[in-house]
This record gives sequence, structure tokens and C-alpha cells, in this order.
Amino acid sequence: MVRQSQPTILLTRPLAQSLRFADQVGGAVISPLMLPEFLDPALPETDFAAVILTSETGVQAARRISATGAVLPDLAYCVGNRTTQAARAAGFQALSAEGDASALLALIKARHTSGRLLLLRPEDTAGDLTKDLNSVGIETVSVIVYRQKPQSLTAEAIALLQGDTPVILPVFSPRSARLLVAEIRRINGHAPLWLAALSPAVAQAFDLPAELIQIAAQPDASAMLDAVTAMQQRGIGS
Repeated sequence: MVRQSQPTILLTRPLAQSLRFADQVGGAVISPLMLPEFLDPALPETDFAAVILTSETGVQAARRISATGAVLPDLAYCVGNRTTQAARAAGFQALSAEGDASALLALIKARHTSGRLLLLRPEDTAGDLTKDLNSVGIETVSVIVYRQKPQSLTAEAIALLQGDTPVILPVFSPRSARLLVAEIRRINGHAPLWLAALSPAVAQAFDLPAELIQIAAQPDASAMLDAVTAMQQRGIGS
């Protein structure tokens, strides 16, 4: 079938991440579905050997905590390379799991020797890393340091999803998938959907029909870029 227009990319990640990804793919419509809200929790009065960071937003939260005078450990276990880069820029000695929560668990099990760990986490998470670590004898305390508040789609994004041109949707988490599905249903979107999912769990959470589904070869931004680029090339060749 010959298409009238090339597909358009719609990015719904938080603004900073969306802007960076848009630059890498040569442009996109940006409509963040979540806005970080930082919290001010009291940290446990105990010493920690390392901190665990699962996102760049978590690093921002750690910066805010340090700015209040609280002392965080120098060592940080990070889920992926972007989080690791941000953590190093914040002054941490950061180690990257180069993947997802499973890879982060494996990294900590392999590298951690002694001492309590502090997980700075969002309010909503897909798994329970704290429980997983404690179950293997690595004492871990988690503190909720931010929440992601849902946001509605922008007028530009709504127009795109109510059109006839295919829309490439890079989706990075099950919660993002669920929020996006709810928004598409709310606006009665009918554009052909091309889903680029970070993982099978993300694809499963996207409970809408999609013309194309491509799961990233690895659960990281680089593999997602490859998946989206492949979709763009397919659109050009259609």
C-alpha cells in the first residue's frame, strides 16, 4: 500500500528526555504525559554504602536532597548509561547496569560487598527492587523522592492522533503505555499506530491495536533509537 505521508514521531516522555530523543531522530511532536513532582522525604538516620538510581529524574532528586545538607554516599548503582552520566555529573562514582531493573539487580548482586543501600525511587514502579535485594541478603531501604503526575496530550498531539498519517510511538515504560492508551481512547484517536516498545512488558501494556510493533533489542535508549530509525526507514520506503 502506498502511503500519502511519511509517519510522524510522537514523544510522550518527560520534556528533557523527549527533546534529546527528538534531536537524535531528526524531529518529533513532543507531548509529555508525565511531569515530575519532587518530594521532600526524611531520609533514614543511618549510614549507607551506596545509593541506587533508576532514572535521570532520580538523579535530579538526589541533587535536591544533597542541596538541603543531607549527606548521600559517593557510590551510585545506576540502571542505564544516561542515568549514569547524569549521576557522574552530579558528583557520584556511578556504575551502570546498561539495561533495565533486572540488569540493575544483577549488577548490584555481582558488585556489592557490604553495607546498606538506599534506593531513591519514584512513587510508581513496575517492580520491587528493594524486596528483590533484601531477599538475597542485601539490606536495602527505599525512599520515594518524586512522583510523575499525569498530563493530557497537547492540541498538536491530539490532531496527530486523530489524523490519517501513521504515528510512531516510542514508549519506554508500562506506565507510559497505559497513560498513552487512555489518552488515545479519550480523544478517539484513529491514526495508524506504529509502536516502538522498550520491552515486551511495555508492548503488553499498550492495550490498543497497532499496525506495527517493534520491541527494542535491548532495554535502553540506544536500542530504542535503532527501533525508531528502522520504522522511519520503513515509512520512507512505503
